Amino acid sequence: MILSSDIAPLLEKAAAGERLTPEEGLKILESHDLVAIGAAANAVTKRLHPGPFRTFNIDRNINYTNACTAVCDFCAFYRTPNHEEVYVLPRDVLLKKIEETVALGGDQILLQGGLHPKYKLDWYEEMLQDIKKHFPQVNVHGFSPPEIYHFTKVNHMPLQEVLERLKAAGLGSLPGGGGEILVDRVRAEITRGKVMTDDWLDVHRVWHRLGGRSTATMMFGHVETLAERIEHFERIRQLQDETGGLTAFISWTFQPDHTDLSHIPPAGAFEYLKTQAVSRLYLDNVPNIQSSWVTQGEKIGQLALHFGANDMGSLMIEENVVAQAGTVHHLSLETIKRCIREAGYIPRQRNVFYEFIDDAEKAQAEASAWGVPNAELTILAG
Repeated sequence: MILSSDIAPLLEKAAAGERLTPEEGLKILESHDLVAIGAAANAVTKRLHPGPFRTFNIDRNINYTNACTAVCDFCAFYRTPNHEEVYVLPRDVLLKKIEETVALGGDQILLQGGLHPKYKLDWYEEMLQDIKKHFPQVNVHGFSPPEIYHFTKVNHMPLQEVLERLKAAGLGSLPGGGGEILVDRVRAEITRGKVMTDDWLDVHRVWHRLGGRSTATMMFGHVETLAERIEHFERIRQLQDETGGLTAFISWTFQPDHTDLSHIPPAGAFEYLKTQAVSRLYLDNVPNIQSSWVTQGEKIGQLALHFGANDMGSLMIEENVVAQAGTVHHLSLETIKRCIREAGYIPRQRNVFYEFIDDAEKAQAEASAWGVPNAELTILAG
């Protein structure tokens, strides 16, 4: 066990904005001093986001198909292409889901599916065009790197051409799904037929070169070592150094129920908060860290705002993937706002680019009631 006295200089270094080495990051992650690690991560968050606001967004995770040619031991959602439970959402059902999202104040959908063996790129282009025709104001945060890489194989097409065509059809931003752990040893052990580390990163790299923005993720608490978690952080940090195209990082714990890895004990709140805090300390060039209340529940999701997160994530009108693994946490919009307020901050709605999209006058009135000067609000809004 590493005590706080052993890692205090490293925590002070990170809190001051100096970059941690992989060895230093691992030493912190090996520590059990959750309070000290969380305090340092909170100091970083307050330095990067000094204002009174913490954010959330309203979107819907629409899984257009569960057919998948990959075999992932950690996934309870996918079905083999010839399985009796395979589905592809009819277009009218997809559009209805978006209509419901907009009615609830949403400005975005998270559009993801399995690796379907049949559909060519024009099918996905038509889907995007239909969405933008009916809902031009809605951002499509769509197609994880494994899906994009799959499109290149099915269509025998270069990655850049695939991304250019999807962007022209209406794709607005890329999610960071399918990251799991960005270490090939881990990926080879828990999945077959799915993109490996370098190609996962290259999808983001090319998208960023085209002017796009994306998020990065990590699912931990299965077969990886602590050193491999740090290696994951390092690969993300290197990509961001190169492109600057990542808006946020989101991590969550593996949900083992109903999967082929159900024998692995689930990681608890302690490990979640510590790993998230270390991600904030290590990823000095990623501006936003998102809490994962969907897997952790209301209280831990709220506490994460003091362990490196500056964002409560999405209202998540619909979520299917982790739900298949038995995760059933649901929060209302008012509960998310209450969680932010109880943590000592003012809630504000943002888009995928972390721009405020709510009523600025109402936010200013609430901030003024808290004694925040208008000048500070102007700086924060800019």
